Amino acid sequence: MVARRPRPDGSRSGAGHLVDLARETIPPVHKAGLPFVAAPAAVAILGRHHPWIARPAALTAGACAAFFRHPKRVPPTAAGAVVAPADGTISLVDEAVPPVEAELGDAPLPRVSTFLSIFDVHVQRVPIAGRVTAVTHTAGSFVSADLPEASSVNERTTMVLNCPVGADTHDVAVVQIAGLLARRIVCEPTVGDDLTTGDTYGLIRFGSRVDVYLPAGTVPQVRVGQRAVGAETVFATLT
Repeated sequence: MVARRPRPDGSRSGAGHLVDLARETIPPVHKAGLPFVAAPAAVAILGRHHPWIARPAALTAGACAAFFRHPKRVPPTAAGAVVAPADGTISLVDEAVPPVEAELGDAPLPRVSTFLSIFDVHVQRVPIAGRVTAVTHTAGSFVSADLPEASSVNERTTMVLNCPVGADTHDVAVVQIAGLLARRIVCEPTVGDDLTTGDTYGLIRFGSRVDVYLPAGTVPQVRVGQRAVGAETVFATLT
């Protein structure tokens, strides 16, 4: 049997091409979602001779795979760009006092909030390169994440980044906020970690919101109602 050689452009033909195409078009599942996909998938396989069991289980596995999808993103290369930490709809562009645990003072700072429906990608991305100076989880309520008060009353995890831009450094806080259905926030970085713009750093399970607090004087470049693409939509540019 003669092995197929790659084409001059590096691509493959036949079955290999179909595999490459699937990898490019079907996003992988975030590791935190694997148990939610594997469990109903196993039920579907074990109950394959009983359609009333297999079909709902297969649909559940597919829905979980879609929810925990982890698509590849390409962040901008412009210096000082602060990108969207999540996919979703911009629900607030205002000024607000950052969470007390961020230790950024009690003066209002520019804030951009992104609301994630259950149909949005739920992984979170690093909004700007920097060193983690604080990660704090705060217990709270579970009111609807699209309400303004969710920022202060809901369960949340606050991460603060110290970000070098030119000759200066800036502090940027990104807050993962649980929603009406969310009961689990995953935030992987720890204090001292150096993060890169656009890297995946966490996940919120089932309906949520992510707030970004920018340095004083920063002018947001997005508006309420706009769709944000995690790691790609520019929220602001620090100078």
